[in-house]
Amino acid sequence: MSQKDRLGSGGRINRAIPLTFTFNGRTYQGYQGDTLASALLANGVHFVARSWKYHRPRGIVTAGVEEPNAVVQLERGAYTVPNARATEIELYQGLVATSVNAEPSIEHDRMAVNQKIARFIPAGFYYKTFMWPRKWWPKYEEKIREAAGLGKAPDTLDADRYDRCYAHCDVLVVGGGPAGLAAAHAAGAAGARVILVDDQRELGGSLLSCKAEIDGKPGLQWVEKIEAALSQMPDVKILSRSTAFGYQDHNLVTVVQRLTDHLPVSMRKGTRELMWKVRAKRVILATGAHERPLVFGNNDLPGVMLASAVSTYVHRFGVLPGREAVVFTNNDDGYQCALDLKACGAAVTVVDPRPQGSGTLPNAARRQGVKVLNGAVVTEARGKLRVASAEVASFAGGKVGAKQTSLPCDLLAMSGGWSPVLHLFAQSGGKAHWNDQKACFVPGKAMQAECSVGAAAGEFSLARGLRFAVDAGVEAAKAVGCKSERPVAPRAAEINEKPLLPLWLVGSREAAPRGPKQFVDFQNDVSAADILLAAREGFESVEHVKRYTAMGFGTDQGKLGNINGMAILAEALGKTIPETGTTTFRPNYTPVSFGAFAGREVGDFLDPIRKTCIHEWHAEHGAMFEDVGNWKRPWYYPKNGEDLHAAVARECLAVRNGVGILDASTLGKIDIQGPDAAQLLNWVYTNPWSKLEVGKCRYGLMLDENGMVFDDGVTVRLADQHYLMTTTTGGAARVLTWLERWLQTEWPNLRVRLGSVTDHWATFAVVGPKSRKVLQKVCGDIDFANEAFPFMTYREGTVAGVAARVMRISFSGELAYEVNVPANVGRTVWEALMAAGDEFGITPYGTETMHVLRAEKGYIIVGQDTDGSITPFDLGMGGLVAKSKDFLGRRSLTRSDTAKEGRKQLVGLLTDDASFVLPEGGQIVAKPLVNHQFGDLAPMIGHVTSSYYSPILKRSIALAVVKGGLGKMGETVTIPLANGKQVAAKISSPVFYDTEGVRQHVE
Repeated sequence: MSQKDRLGSGGRINRAIPLTFTFNGRTYQGYQGDTLASALLANGVHFVARSWKYHRPRGIVTAGVEEPNAVVQLERGAYTVPNARATEIELYQGLVATSVNAEPSIEHDRMAVNQKIARFIPAGFYYKTFMWPRKWWPKYEEKIREAAGLGKAPDTLDADRYDRCYAHCDVLVVGGGPAGLAAAHAAGAAGARVILVDDQRELGGSLLSCKAEIDGKPGLQWVEKIEAALSQMPDVKILSRSTAFGYQDHNLVTVVQRLTDHLPVSMRKGTRELMWKVRAKRVILATGAHERPLVFGNNDLPGVMLASAVSTYVHRFGVLPGREAVVFTNNDDGYQCALDLKACGAAVTVVDPRPQGSGTLPNAARRQGVKVLNGAVVTEARGKLRVASAEVASFAGGKVGAKQTSLPCDLLAMSGGWSPVLHLFAQSGGKAHWNDQKACFVPGKAMQAECSVGAAAGEFSLARGLRFAVDAGVEAAKAVGCKSERPVAPRAAEINEKPLLPLWLVGSREAAPRGPKQFVDFQNDVSAADILLAAREGFESVEHVKRYTAMGFGTDQGKLGNINGMAILAEALGKTIPETGTTTFRPNYTPVSFGAFAGREVGDFLDPIRKTCIHEWHAEHGAMFEDVGNWKRPWYYPKNGEDLHAAVARECLAVRNGVGILDASTLGKIDIQGPDAAQLLNWVYTNPWSKLEVGKCRYGLMLDENGMVFDDGVTVRLADQHYLMTTTTGGAARVLTWLERWLQTEWPNLRVRLGSVTDHWATFAVVGPKSRKVLQKVCGDIDFANEAFPFMTYREGTVAGVAARVMRISFSGELAYEVNVPANVGRTVWEALMAAGDEFGITPYGTETMHVLRAEKGYIIVGQDTDGSITPFDLGMGGLVAKSKDFLGRRSLTRSDTAKEGRKQLVGLLTDDASFVLPEGGQIVAKPLVNHQFGDLAPMIGHVTSSYYSPILKRSIALAVVKGGLGKMGETVTIPLANGKQVAAKISSPVFYDTEGVRQHVE
């Protein structure tokens, strides 16, 4: 297979190992050591993508993580990776990649028609265009979302494994270029524990892309020497193929290490990615800098590349991206690209807006016969699927003059200066400062134990960068207690450079909207005209302009374009760049897979799964489960093909007419002991507890500091200084933490000890008119007569021969008992109860039936019928609020807001159509809407909190919170539905069944 643009020699590739890969259905060949991007360029493939909005042809622009265009869908099925950058993908045998955002292919992309209507879809067009008719909004959104985006998320389960680990070190160095290596070596030689992180497969950074010399030898020889020395240091660890993507407080840096991505899919074993959380005493950032593009007409054509990227492809990969090249540069570094191309036999012309001057690199270029046009700019690139020519005009006094010439070319390299990579510095809390001389933002004062070195600090001279990096390594080692003499810094030749000429936009602001598009953000199709439009429309904050134009969105995060965009905005606003400021450098500046964050906590491991001691019994008897907190609770028990509604109806009627049994083991149980236990309960509950007798139970409401219902439950007094508190299933941990917080911070003098015993006790609710008869068969040492065992008391005895606590409490309004036994014998007792109840038709029931039963009685569920804004008075439970004692939240109950009229209050709802069950969450309005289907609006006066069909009442019932609801009994309200229909319902008491409450006291 021909690699027509592969150089005959050179590069860091292994030509002895050819690799075959597929791109957009075509087969190509590269070599081990290639990236997907370098292999495509070696095969002469420049047109690799379509742009996001206009679907313009796009090519490879960079050679690193800052690549905005060459975004591909990598592999298929369970191994697919959306939005992978071709410049970062190491080539392997059998690699399969396709372009994104193009259907059916990039050559025949249907959405390419957008180029013809580009003038009608500028920045923010969707805010202004899709406004009418209102009923079409969902369709508009559907179509826009369909057209938006890049790659496609996997639709099958990820087959890879991800892990995480933790590390501590004295010095963490981020970046394996010359500055990072020098700093790591200096710190390691001083005896510091060092971790060096680099995102490439091999160390060297910029030295991999040039022929610089260090200590009189090729730079890569120095890299090999330093790497070997670091490898011999026992306290130094090198993490290659690793990206530091987040810098948190207290010098915590998060790193993702790619372990298998460079291997063929069939050879990948074990962990794919490893997430490191590194806590360092000192951090040295040597993250380098990104070269900036220049903003001119059609600067997005395939074949328009960064000058440094061209040098990288020549030196590192042995690829010649073009044979007739134009280099457009406003600084001396662009001349290095010209020299590299010239050495490969390419014809090169440099276009430089500066007047001719002396400089090491420009002088060398002229000596090599490179043609240089000073005082000139490229105004426009021309071509269709690849650049074919560059239009050149004169430039003087900051203004573009007359056209000079048209230069034919198949490669247009651009260099607009350098932007230090500041994202980690900014995440550490530091603020960037603008440097006028270097025309870039540089790190300001460090806010953590951190320093930046090399290009990341705005020091673009290799010689000076090495010296300062050694100093940083020595200082970091000293700061952690290591002592050593300062080593001799590596030496590199000083280069005489002519100052850069800032050039943010070629041409005038007035001409930008009329001429060919001048792109600032390639990935998001943001042009200079878009930024100028935003300024004209009143957007002055750079953060607002970012959101209006999408500049810096997506996987790009403004790596290439944001500085140019800020400068164009600053000029349009008549401000300086520092006054305009930067956008926020949020993690993750470099994309990280979701798998790395998830680790192994996926599927069943996403959350701990808690099962009761009789979970297997439930499963064996066909129970359907639901998740409540972390617990698997039986939802309902279908029989003979029953659906949810039929099963629940059967279970409800069994409880009301006979006997049912519920596994309530998941209820939170907190053991409270100590001389001041009663005082603690008095503080956290709204009702009094000091006089509760041993052997009795009491229901209580718990409030937060704002006076809002926090949790509820029944607490029993087991002994004089011993209580057992029950909480809601989902609130157990929250309540225990709440109690511990107050004991440790506000009431440390209270002599109380708390312990969670939720898992220690199995709890079975035996419920219904025949529940007493069932228990009498298996419990001979407890007198169950009403007088001997009244409601809201507890007794100790044996159930089926097992020591048990039996409490007479009810969450259904029926005669009911809760049997508590040690969990390790729970199944034995459960099966004994089932056997004892067989003659009475005992029926196990699940949480759905429990909800129906409690709703029939108007009993609340905290978190469902309350939402953090409900007080006891709103629930009609003012009788539980003591007037003679203080408690948490009491003061807040007297605030004007919590005591005002018109608050939402708990009521019942009875629909006019008895068979219709209201949707939970349904909004309630006072009167029917006239034009509901056309978006008629009316004030919401409440919402439905719980809604069920009651088998015993043979109608639907609902609980709701309604403004001033307790004063609106008998009034009719309306619940508009999403389908346009409206349902009428009458406000009623929340107690629908057994309103006198006699059934739980039945003889």
